[in-house]
Amino acid sequence: MSPQERRAGISLAAIFALRMLGLFLILPVFAVHAHQVPGGDNLLLVGLAIGAYGLTQAFLQIPFGAASDRFGRKPVIVFGLLLFVIGSVVAALAESMTWIIAGRVLQGAGAISAAVTALAADLTRDQHRTKVMAMIGSSIGLVFALSLVAAPLLYAFIGMDGIFWLTAAMAVAALWVVLRVVPAAPPVPRATGRFAEVLGDGQLMRLNFGVFVLHLIQTTMWVMVPAALVASGGLALAEHWKVYLPAVLLSFLVMVPAVIVAERRGWMKGVFMAAVALLAAVQFGLYFFGSGLWALAICLTLFFVAFNVLEATQPSWISKIAPAHAKGTALGVYNTLQSAGLFLGGVLGGWLAQRFGAGAVSLVCAALALLWLFAAATMKAPPVRAVRRDTEAAPHHQQV
Repeated sequence: MSPQERRAGISLAAIFALRMLGLFLILPVFAVHAHQVPGGDNLLLVGLAIGAYGLTQAFLQIPFGAASDRFGRKPVIVFGLLLFVIGSVVAALAESMTWIIAGRVLQGAGAISAAVTALAADLTRDQHRTKVMAMIGSSIGLVFALSLVAAPLLYAFIGMDGIFWLTAAMAVAALWVVLRVVPAAPPVPRATGRFAEVLGDGQLMRLNFGVFVLHLIQTTMWVMVPAALVASGGLALAEHWKVYLPAVLLSFLVMVPAVIVAERRGWMKGVFMAAVALLAAVQFGLYFFGSGLWALAICLTLFFVAFNVLEATQPSWISKIAPAHAKGTALGVYNTLQSAGLFLGGVLGGWLAQRFGAGAVSLVCAALALLWLFAAATMKAPPVRAVRRDTEAAPHHQQV
């Protein structure tokens, strides 16, 4: 990659990381903290607070992506990050579940994922776009893992209000990266991709269904896992990092070589399918064996392996098979389904736990993972591009 492409990849991944870290930090601790908030004894409201930002994300990803085609990527990204800052402040000042949910909805209104990934496509050549998309996807998996380790420690020192203030500060840092570090965006013509073309592509839609299921399961689990570590694992909230940290480190020892091998040797589909199968196995493991500290720790480690592999490979796969003239549209749909999964995961997890208990949450997640595995079985492996030496000094800007 050229220096500008490396700078674009690192800085755009940093924007994702700063924003998503703030969102993820509440997952490991909020279900336990909610008991101290008026209305926090209602698990449906707890799940709604966890997943609320995904609702507005789901509605606004495509409009934000279209706006970035019309007004430019950076102005739309800046506007979205400002909304995110305002939502974080509202949540930090909230004294009830209603206002926390309102803050989370405002956070989600800054739906910049499609605009950021479209900017990544603008700033990179086709042969390097997969690398940049994988960098962005890996950054999401990395900060998710980091949040699970850091959140209990931060909660012990600064509380939930402090976490929301920290989230606002990180969004301000992301604004600085956009304005001062990300390379200048090229002029962007109007997108020519049609929704019908993307929605009618079976390969793309199976990946879109997959990202929906992945993030639904991710959010659903964190309605139940922190409480399970306290109740059946006998571990105080401030000590949850003792489970998360080893699990995260072990998962990355497996994930990194798996992703490298998948990309270099053309084993993307095999590694992808194995990760989806592992995701289903983890949910069955939580149902049958997830009642003790060691069982929970093993299940969490395997979950991190599957999640991080899928989070790194799916954006790469999308970037390879989306039509060149419809990449912006394809990324908008992909990010919309991702956001819908985040929202519905929180609501579904809370409702199932309230009505049927924690076991029902795991069984429903396992069924969804198996459905995803079945849907992905007939997918064609993404094309493998030959590695070659690039002589261009700057990226060729392609239409998005």
